[in-house]
Amino acid sequence: MCNSEWKRWLTVVTYAIGMAWVESAVVYYLRTMVDRIDPYRVNPLPLIGGLGPVELAREFATLVMLFTVGALAGRNWRARLGYMVVAFGVWDIFYYLFLKVMCDWPNSLLDWDILFLLPLPWWGPVLAPVSIALLMILWGTLASQFERTPAHWLSNCRVWVLNSIGVALAVYVFMSDTIRVADQGMDVIRKVLPSWFNWPLFGVAHALMAVPVIQLCRECWLRRRAELEINTPTRMMDSL
Repeated sequence: MCNSEWKRWLTVVTYAIGMAWVESAVVYYLRTMVDRIDPYRVNPLPLIGGLGPVELAREFATLVMLFTVGALAGRNWRARLGYMVVAFGVWDIFYYLFLKVMCDWPNSLLDWDILFLLPLPWWGPVLAPVSIALLMILWGTLASQFERTPAHWLSNCRVWVLNSIGVALAVYVFMSDTIRVADQGMDVIRKVLPSWFNWPLFGVAHALMAVPVIQLCRECWLRRRAELEINTPTRMMDSL
């Protein structure tokens, strides 16, 4: 990891932390207005005026901001993607940390939260998105900071297919309760309160999403070992 890339990483992280405070403050204001600091209550998504469409647009705008900073920070497509997911992961974790500071919520990592609203509301314990965010930070750091040994395209394809399956399963777990009532109209969807989180299926999804992280960690370890094997004889000769 060169010094300049480290500075880029730190700049992206600082930006994401700042964004997290803004996001937490906005959510704090909104939840105070609708009396839903803890969203896991009867009628969790009450409609007040035109807040609904504005909130949907704000969520999309947040994603645009996170992805844009990654695109600006990276020197190539791999580094750009790495910085994007680092920003997303840091933002997500600090979002909950700052909410705890602002309004003393969540009470624990197992508290239910409305994670996202597009295309349907996502529900899950806070621990679930935080665990995904940690994977994102780790993969993004490895992808943006360390050179990668070229791998066969088929190996890469398999890794990302497994990762994509994991992402799809996780999204399904988060939206499963709202998907079941999707044909009953938006009024019913807004009032859904899930009672059980499918941790076994989420565990499978999380393991599949971790495959690219495992692959990069393995490549970094093999590269480091190869460098040590090359440098060791040279050092022995120099000592003689």
